[in-house]
Amino acid sequence: MEYIYAALLLDAAGKEISEESLKSIVKAAGMSPDEARAKAIVESLKNVNIKDIIKNAQNVQAAAPAGAATEAKKEKPKEEEKKSEEEAASGLASLFG
Repeated sequence: MEYIYAALLLDAAGKEISEESLKSIVKAAGMSPDEARAKAIVESLKNVNIKDIIKNAQNVQAAAPAGAATEAKKEKPKEEEKKSEEEAASGLASLFG
């Protein structure tokens, strides 16, 4: 995940996302850089416009209907919820019993 954050940081700064720049950011954060991971991230982001992806992700989130999540929760029967709680409790009991 640190390589994704490094790529986002480089993109926000208007810098080129390269293996060396990713490794230097990871190293500056106090971690050991992994050349294979850096190379994989650079290759996967080669023709990607990060700003557009972030913008589109925000638009999709904003376009989701606000009531959809609450309606789905209302449709779930209470009996099923109670059963799930009982299953969870029995699972915990088996851990300690």
